[in-house]
Order: sequence, then structure tokens, then C-alpha cells
Amino acid sequence: MSSHYVPHTQVPAIVFPTSGHAARHLALMIESLIRQNNSAGRATVLGLPTGSTPVGLYRELICLHREAELDFSRVVTFNLDEYFPMQPDDPQSYRRWMQETFFNHVNIPPQNIHVPDGMIRPEDAEDYCQRYEQKIRRAGGIDLQVLGIGRTGHIGFNEPGSARQSRTRMVTLDPVTRRDAASSFFGEENVPHQALTMGVGTILDARKVVLLAFGEHKSAIVQRAVEGAVSESVTASYLQEHPDATFLLDLAAAGDLTAMRRPWSVGPVEWTQALIRKAVIWLSLKVDKALLKLSDDDFREHELYELLREHGPAGALGRRVFDELTATICQNPGGAEPCTALVFSPHPDDDVISMGGTLIRLVEQGNDVHIAYMTSGNIAVFDHEAWRFTDFVAEFNRLFGFDKEQTECVKGRVQTFLRSKNPGQPDSEDLLRIKGLIRQTEARAAALACGVPPEKLEFMDLRFYRTGTIAKAPIHPQDIGDIIALLKRLKPAQIYVAGDLSDPHGTHRVCADAIFDAVRAVRKEGQHFEVWLYRGAWEEWEPHEVERVVPISPDDLERKKQAIFRHQSQKDRAMFPGGTDRREFWQRAEDRNRHTAQLYDKLGLPEFYALEGLVQWREQ
Repeated sequence: MSSHYVPHTQVPAIVFPTSGHAARHLALMIESLIRQNNSAGRATVLGLPTGSTPVGLYRELICLHREAELDFSRVVTFNLDEYFPMQPDDPQSYRRWMQETFFNHVNIPPQNIHVPDGMIRPEDAEDYCQRYEQKIRRAGGIDLQVLGIGRTGHIGFNEPGSARQSRTRMVTLDPVTRRDAASSFFGEENVPHQALTMGVGTILDARKVVLLAFGEHKSAIVQRAVEGAVSESVTASYLQEHPDATFLLDLAAAGDLTAMRRPWSVGPVEWTQALIRKAVIWLSLKVDKALLKLSDDDFREHELYELLREHGPAGALGRRVFDELTATICQNPGGAEPCTALVFSPHPDDDVISMGGTLIRLVEQGNDVHIAYMTSGNIAVFDHEAWRFTDFVAEFNRLFGFDKEQTECVKGRVQTFLRSKNPGQPDSEDLLRIKGLIRQTEARAAALACGVPPEKLEFMDLRFYRTGTIAKAPIHPQDIGDIIALLKRLKPAQIYVAGDLSDPHGTHRVCADAIFDAVRAVRKEGQHFEVWLYRGAWEEWEPHEVERVVPISPDDLERKKQAIFRHQSQKDRAMFPGGTDRREFWQRAEDRNRHTAQLYDKLGLPEFYALEGLVQWREQ
């Protein structure tokens, strides 16, 4: 699948198959601009963002510098924003982040790098911000401004209500923005309430603007920014007024755009089977009629006359989709004969949250089920949990007469660190190991609740995750090698992979990409198996996407919930719940499984208590 412009948007938007394709496209644009200016002896002035979205862009630019000798010596940069107050060497500092992620790896002269100072005195803020604007003007203005977009629609830290003419200034952060940043600060209470940011007017002065947005959790705000009215409630919508602004999106972030969700409403389409299914299900839910009750008038009155004319009548279309959805209902996910099934879980709880019912069914039907936990999940454990377990182990050893001196040494070291630990400070190596062990024992207990014994569990602890912070390293070649080795050893007939593209921390996407690379490698050597994608932690598959649903009885759903409860460090309040959904993961799982069943019921299919949806991955 290649990139393409989305029709009928208020600002140009290009959709790419993956975020990596989009990052590569923008990196090549920047390369062309830099080489052109270098040849003319001119500086290239870039406006740069931070966060998870531009990481791929920076890695591509570093690669171009190292492998294609792209010279950054004439590049001048201005970063969009910085938290306030914020020491420049703090782990959460955007200045430090930019140094570690990008600046340390290319040859931009230090004097050409500008990041807002998070330690200015509040009374000096107005003067400082004016001087930041002057520096941009003296550099000749920004040639290319790169942006991300927050879920409030902010660009930079220009929260809802920011004026079109606003300039670099001190701002107060929106509660949603602070909540989204909580993971980086190890708790929402540690996120600063203020920040310095370029203004909307400053951004719009750039000669060219490119906004990157990736993941399902950005799709709703992208739709408002690209298709809605220009409004200060969505500051990214101001880009509609810029003469050269473009949105670069992956498929997930583009999912709510009209041309993607209802392409038949914006022009002629090729009626593939997948699109027919999507349109007929949409119509059924829109008019609140079961598939087999749809009439010709329903199609005519809802922009689906062409579909009716080419593939109708309504009865035939409804029956066609009804039969397809009926075929997705799968009481025996392992197949007619028992097989080996391997479930990959990015974090130690994704397996039971997102496909716990399917796990239970696979085990009950005699399949040989293995679970591979890909990362430790250690950064998602609260300090008080680690303190409690450290105390427990010390008392346990004392009670049974084990090595008291060594135990007390570790306990003292860990608890001394915790007493002096600053808000947002990364954990010590001792603490990370303890938190990893907590997650590991919880995973064992949860898997056993689903019927999978400890000897069928693999704790892979992939290298890319071992940073001790939210920011992760690139996938390591040996990580893929470890997955390949596991596939060769277990020889599964089925594997299950997390397909959540809305994971706000990116771990699911990194793990999925690594698995797909491994699958391609072993398939070249003749090993073949089915690959099924599950969801549920943040989003569920939509009915038109689902290729298999596994019915879950009330008893099985209760067992699934009990398995989720075994992850006690994530119970009541998860450190990184993701997004604005404040429900616990067991509540999300139950609600989504019940909702999928309710949708099938509305479409006129057999009624179930709950359903877990799966989609089959096909090599691309």
C-alpha cells in the first residue's frame, strides 16, 4: 500500500501505511531542503517538536547524516516548547531529550540550537519570550516547522483558547495534556502546571508546516483539525489558513476522516468486498435495523445508491454480510485438532486483558498454550508496591532463618533510595529488578487463572525496553533473534499478537513490528502458522474489521476478570492507564467484550453474553 492524499479535507493530508513510512517521507523532504540551502550557502532554519511522534523522524535524519553524509552544520533549530519550571538536565527536560534523541548524533553547532529555558525567573518570562521571537526573526524565519498534535488539538503547548495571533509565551497546561504527560513524570502529580511555548502566530509564520500524527488515539482530533471549522478550541485547525501546511498520517490516525470512514460519501469508489461489508454494517447501525431487515430505501437515503445499483438489491447485500459475520463466530479457536498456540504479550498483563477469554477457551479445548511476555513492565509499578515487597522478603527471610545480612543490605539500599527519590526520578537498577519481579509473579498468577501453568511461560525481557524510562531504544536485532528462536523451538500452529495501534507509549507497536520481522524470517525457512491480532487495552476491533469472534460465557468472563485481578500492582489505579479512559483495565475489558456482543446482536446475529474479536495478519 502506497501513500495517498485524502480527498475533501480543509488542509492537505497524506496517509501512509505506517508511521515509519511517514517519518521517512518527511526526513527526505528535510534532506532535500538542507542540501539545497547548503549548495546556495544558506542556513536552513527548522522548528522542531518533542514527544514520541517525531522519534522516527529523528532516527531517519541521523541515518541520513551517518550513511548519506547529510551535513547539518548550517542548520539552525528552534524548539517549540519546554516545561516550566524544568532544569535542563532533568530526565523530563525537552532540552535533554533533544540532545539525547537528536542533537548529540548530528553536527548542528551548539550555538545554532535553541530550546526555551525552563529555569528563567517568572518575572523575566515576558522579556525572555520576546527575545526568543527576535532570535527566530534574526535567523530569517523558520523554513520548515514540524509539529505533533495533542489530544486537545494543541500544537506546541497552545492549548484550547489560544489566539490566532499568539506569540511565544508562558502558558498553563490543560488537564488532559498533563494527564497525557503523566507517564514521563511517573505520575500526574509530578507534571508541571506551566510551560513555555511558541505561539500559534509564530508557528503560522513558518514558510512550510508539516504535522505528524500517528495512532488511533489521535484519529478523533485529527478529524476535527482537518475537516472541522477553524476554531481556537482546536488550535491545530488554524493550519487550514496556512498557505503550505500538510498533515502526514498513518492509517490509524486517519481512521476518522470522512474519506477513510465513509469513502462512498466523498466520491466514486471501487466496491471491494471489504468496502461492501464496511458500508452495509455502517448502514445497519446507522438506521438501527438488523442486516436482514435493510431495505432499498435505506441505501438510497444514505448515499449508498451506487452500491445498491451495482450489487443490490438490499436483501442480497444484507444476506451477504450477514453470512460473512456469521462465519466469524468461532467456538473452537484452536481448530478441529489440538495444536500449539503461542500468545505474545507486550506487557505482563496484555494477554489476559485483551484475550483472556480466548486463552481460557484454548486451554479448555486441549491446546498446548504458551505465553511470551515480551517486556518486564517494571516502570509501571508504584514505589510503594516495591517498598512493600522489599519489606515482605526481608521479613520472610528473617522468619525462616535465611541470609539476614545480605537481605538487609538490599533492603537498606532500596529503601534508602526510595526515601531520597525525587518526583519523576528514574528508578535504580535494584528497584527496576524488584518491580520486574513483581510483574513477573503477577503474570504467573494470572496465566494460571486461565489454565496456563508456569512452565509454559516465557519472560523475554527484550532489550529495547530496558531503559528504565518511558522513552525506549530502537528494537535491537537480538530482540528479533530471540523471537525467531522461540518460534523455531515451539513450532506453533497459531500465534497471537497485540494489534493495538493506539498504545500511547508505543510498546505494542514496537513489539508487533519485531514479531512480524521474525515471522517473515522463519517463513522464508519454511515454517508456517496463522497469525492473529487481538486488541482490547485501548480499542476494540470494529465489526467490519473482525475476522473471528470467540464467544465468552458469563463464567468465562468472570474467570477473565479474576485473571486481570491477579495483576495487583495494576489494580485500582494503574500508573500509566493510557488516554482519558479512567476505568480500570478489567472494566474496559468487560465493557468492550459485552459491547462487541451487543453490536452483533444489533446486526441481527446470534446473541452472546460477550465476544472477543480477532483479525488475521497477512504478510505485507
